[in-house]
Amino acid sequence: MSAPMTASAKLAEMGIVLPKVATAAGSYLPTMRTGNLIFTSGQLPFQDGKLAGLGKVGAEVTAEEANGYAKICALNVLAALDAAVGIDNVVRVVKVVGFVASADGFTGQPGVINGVSDFFVEVFGDNGRHARSAVGVAELPLGAPVEVEAIVEVRAVETH
Repeated sequence: MSAPMTASAKLAEMGIVLPKVATAAGSYLPTMRTGNLIFTSGQLPFQDGKLAGLGKVGAEVTAEEANGYAKICALNVLAALDAAVGIDNVVRVVKVVGFVASADGFTGQPGVINGVSDFFVEVFGDNGRHARSAVGVAELPLGAPVEVEAIVEVRAVETH
């Protein structure tokens, strides 16, 4: 029986290169570790230094488009984790919180945030399954349609 595929090998097989971590736009850090948990700051759907989309879901942005933007947010979460500890040191995804800038009456937030959940399962297998909240909000920073944060368990730090 062969060893399970590493996250970096799975990303390579998928043809995905992790982007550069977005520079913090304020007095915060992209990640914070406590013990074997890493909390990520909220990640927007930035691609090549600009937002992939703008607007509220259910108005300017369709639920399907937002699902894709959520996956971009998840990719940015992985980039922040990779920069902090190396993506192959992630043991499991513990919790995801997804915020969806929602037009009046839009109630499909869980379907939008499935873009994150499905991607994490694709990369980490069963260790990508997680607890989750999908929250509708009036506005997000810079007019983004989606923002995602995560809590992950990572391997213990080796001491010598």
